[in-house]
Amino acid sequence: MARFANVEVPSDKQIVVALTYVYGIGPKSAADIVKAAKIKPDTRVKDLKPAEEQKIRDIIDANYTVEGDLRQIVAGNIKRLKDIGSYRGLRHKLNLPVHGQRTRTNARTKRGRRIAVGGAQPKAASKT
Repeated sequence: MARFANVEVPSDKQIVVALTYVYGIGPKSAADIVKAAKIKPDTRVKDLKPAEEQKIRDIIDANYTVEGDLRQIVAGNIKRLKDIGSYRGLRHKLNLPVHGQRTRTNARTKRGRRIAVGGAQPKAASKT
């Protein structure tokens, strides 16, 4: 397994697909990196030479913000929105969708499992 930006990428996948395992690198960025390194996109990670791996690492380090640094930037942006009291910050605080999606139905990924409301089971009769 090769390591890019401190992430183990699967060795049996094509290099373009494997690079997307790194947080902050999507399909377009991965294709651009491979093109800049002058490597065929359908090359498997296990078939890369050490020099090619190092070339990819250098390109990522020089041109992309990935993994921990990017996570810190995103967390800081969300914290800033919360601190200034913006609408988007409020939505983040309340754990609701931020970009205008409906919440009457759906939004289960963000809101979590349904919570039963009301009397699902009748109360047992008790002696008085």
